[in-house]
Amino acid sequence: MPTHIALLRAVNVGGTGKLPTAELKAMAQRIGFDNPRTYIASGNLVFESDLAGAEAGAKLEAALAEYAGKPVGVIMRTPEALTAVCDSNPFPEAPGNRCVVLFLDGAPPADLQDTLKHQASEQVAAGQREIYTHYVDGMGRSKLVIPAARAGTARNMNTVAKLVQMATG
Repeated sequence: MPTHIALLRAVNVGGTGKLPTAELKAMAQRIGFDNPRTYIASGNLVFESDLAGAEAGAKLEAALAEYAGKPVGVIMRTPEALTAVCDSNPFPEAPGNRCVVLFLDGAPPADLQDTLKHQASEQVAAGQREIYTHYVDGMGRSKLVIPAARAGTARNMNTVAKLVQMATG
């Protein structure tokens, strides 16, 4: 049975969108996903399902909307796609907690570099369906604005690597 990775948007960020990991896991079981596993309280779900990724994502979004009373976006990836994200990291020397991957449903904007605001020491690079950012001085001090972020969800490379391990191990 294929393994899927769901990355939820706006879950447990800034005190909004609270969804305990136990409830996310139980929700996944209720809607028919097998062997659901969560990782940290930021909306990461690994599970098995015979459904195609888009179908599984839509089913999860419907359950999340019912739970939250509002739409909650879900970005789906396969273990192979997440492995490719790790392998394609343009900042492999960066500490995993200072390199963030912004996952998108489609390709980043062609003019990505021109859209950035308040960029200082941060390094930004486009991937296939993601944007990599190395926060050289840490995220806490950064004023960087990436307009494309409104359509995606971000995870640091430590989390991405752990999700790959969970999905393939």
